[in-house]
Amino acid sequence: MLVRDKMSRFPITTQPDASVPDALKIMQGSKVRQLPVLDDKGELAGIVSLTDLFRALPSPASSLSQWEVDYLLDKIKVETVMTREVVTVAEDTAVEEAGRLLVDRKISGLPVMRDSELVGMITESDLFSILMDVFGARQSGVRVTARMPLVKGGLAKLSAAIAETGGYFVAFAESMELGTVTFKVDDVDEATLLKAIKPIVDEVVDVRGA
Repeated sequence: MLVRDKMSRFPITTQPDASVPDALKIMQGSKVRQLPVLDDKGELAGIVSLTDLFRALPSPASSLSQWEVDYLLDKIKVETVMTREVVTVAEDTAVEEAGRLLVDRKISGLPVMRDSELVGMITESDLFSILMDVFGARQSGVRVTARMPLVKGGLAKLSAAIAETGGYFVAFAESMELGTVTFKVDDVDEATLLKAIKPIVDEVVDVRGA
């Protein structure tokens, strides 16, 4: 799966000379937490997050009047609080690479570029959606996590055993680090499924209907 398959197209943007209150209104109205910032040529100049904007707000303990606060905030422009060194991805970036960048850089969204053109955004929410797809969160079935040797031919044996019960995979994931597989199978009851996989796996860690 590539970024282009899950990104939001036609992302909401702002400009460097927009005020902090204006950017906040855009975020609140669009229900987004970051805005790519485009210059007057339509090129990516930065990105501003909800956190960046909140940092520009005065402390609640400030002695300023509301009028003074509004006046000062209107003078603060997005270009003064935005991040200029933007981490981006291309449309053909693998979604797991986008996820790695989000985690490693501790950011919540990535502008998607086609050369110098902004064509989308991919965020934490998009990756959570992918996670739900991978684990079949919206599909029925019996969900199993099991420890088994992740060796050549092992998964083929597991698949054949499940096929013989008349069931089929609706989701599958493996962890080399933990030595486990997690899968969801439909069209087979729990007892039949566990009996079929028992000779193949070392241990059933968790099983539940879903």
